[in-house]
Amino acid sequence: MDWTTPIDIYCERTAVGLWNEPLNAFSNIAFILAAYWGYLTARRMGRLNGPIWIAILLAGTIGVGSFLFHTFANHWSELADVIPIWTFVVWMILVIIWAVSGGSLMRAAFGAVKIFALVGIVFWFTSGVLVSGPGAQEVTSRLNGSEQYAPALLALYIFAAITLVQRHPAGRWLGWAAVVFTAALAFRTIDIAVCDPLPIGTHFIWHCLNGVMIGLLLQALVRHLSSPAPHKV
Repeated sequence: MDWTTPIDIYCERTAVGLWNEPLNAFSNIAFILAAYWGYLTARRMGRLNGPIWIAILLAGTIGVGSFLFHTFANHWSELADVIPIWTFVVWMILVIIWAVSGGSLMRAAFGAVKIFALVGIVFWFTSGVLVSGPGAQEVTSRLNGSEQYAPALLALYIFAAITLVQRHPAGRWLGWAAVVFTAALAFRTIDIAVCDPLPIGTHFIWHCLNGVMIGLLLQALVRHLSSPAPHKV
């Protein structure tokens, strides 16, 4: 694989060049703002511990990685985009499970196995069968690659449901994060389809709403999940 081969998969990009996706590039400020909001809340509440620092830094890194991808738009910058996103997802899953399981490592480990197994099955169907099986190209094209985020969406709704049922104070934050993420995915999916009537596309809205979603997740983490509570997965 040539790591510098140009990638053109978004409506806004019309040619090779660093600044051919200005909205897609600079809308990544939403992730930096989300990280800063989380930092300000954690500092004010005196909760800047290790897990929260890692989540805040990962949130900021998502913005940096996505900015690189939408400027350089090649295979190495694609990795800079994808790796921080999925690292943040995995970290948040682990921290949330630990917090809502009451801090019990055994219950947290068991909960993590269940969640990752379910998410893995969804990932296999959406990013495995659909990407490599018959009709894969048609499905991927129709969804504009958004099917890869189905596991993250599922995990978010699972945690929102669990915390809401338990009446955990983080529930409303996670619930709203799930709703915002759903809307964000919709705008990511229709980006290519609206090129003719809207040449700038809608991918930048995906960034903005994702920034809101990550901001909500960080608020849930800082305010209600920074230490274990007597709730079980």
